[in-house]
Amino acid sequence: MKSFKKVALTAVMTGMVAFTAACGAQDDNKEKTGSEGTETKQLQGEIKIDGSSTVFPIMEAVVEEYGAKQPDVKVSVSSSGTGGGFEAFIAGETELSNASRPIKDEEKAGLKEKGIDYTEIKLAYDGLSVVVNKDNDWVEQLSIDDLKKIWTEDGTVKKWSDINPDWPAEEIKLFSPGTDSGTFDYFDEVILDGQPIVEKATLSEDDNTLVQGVQGEKYAIGYFGYAYYAENKDTLKIVPIDGGNGAVEPNNETIESGEYAPLSRPLFTYVKNSAVKDQEEVYDFVKFVLENAAELSEDVGYVKLPDEEYTKQLETLETLK
Repeated sequence: MKSFKKVALTAVMTGMVAFTAACGAQDDNKEKTGSEGTETKQLQGEIKIDGSSTVFPIMEAVVEEYGAKQPDVKVSVSSSGTGGGFEAFIAGETELSNASRPIKDEEKAGLKEKGIDYTEIKLAYDGLSVVVNKDNDWVEQLSIDDLKKIWTEDGTVKKWSDINPDWPAEEIKLFSPGTDSGTFDYFDEVILDGQPIVEKATLSEDDNTLVQGVQGEKYAIGYFGYAYYAENKDTLKIVPIDGGNGAVEPNNETIESGEYAPLSRPLFTYVKNSAVKDQEEVYDFVKFVLENAAELSEDVGYVKLPDEEYTKQLETLETLK
């Protein structure tokens, strides 16, 4: 009898172990298949991205999230500026190129000469933000004409009192993105109108350098992408801009509606069509970008596109593959 009980108990325990193992296998399978029951194929490869420092926070957030999904795909992101990014793109050094302005005709020509076909992908909206030092208690708003007077080189030393005689007779310290930046190009187009920028302005492709410059100078003014203001709003003062219909402060609502004019603009990345077609990891990454750009762009301080724009671009991506 004892022998029978022992055999029976052994059989039950063996069955429990087998059942537990089976359940564990099912759980493992669920982890691999994902919420829709389709297997997530683990990919390998390397993707290089360069370009706009304004777009960098979005792409950095995407890369971090993508790494959790595809840890064996190594994605590197640099921020040499929109112009520098396109140079690397044309040279065949990158698969994607981030830009805070549309591609220029000469850049299109360079890609055509190299036989590189590409697709423009719109990621989000930005409101180019004009900021002053937190201790600035005289500037409450500026017009487009004011900005042009402040930033255009005319051979004089710019003082705040030149803009308004009631303001301090102190030299304005200017901080601007570098000339390789798409943000500079946009500011040049809508504010400077092609005129030279003040020679004494501090120019940098690193937006954090500009942030720190304005933070450290009481009489400073600077401009950069909205995300960099949003990240540092406790230590900077935003300047509402009058584009002709009253002063407007950049925020999610005024940027998305276009009320914050003329300093609202779209942000882009450009992808090589051949990379999408020939490298499965590039296709998968760009798909992930489009599926997550809305949420992640808002997380870092920009404004998402309407959902239908992402859907339309996903459809375009499928035609490339």
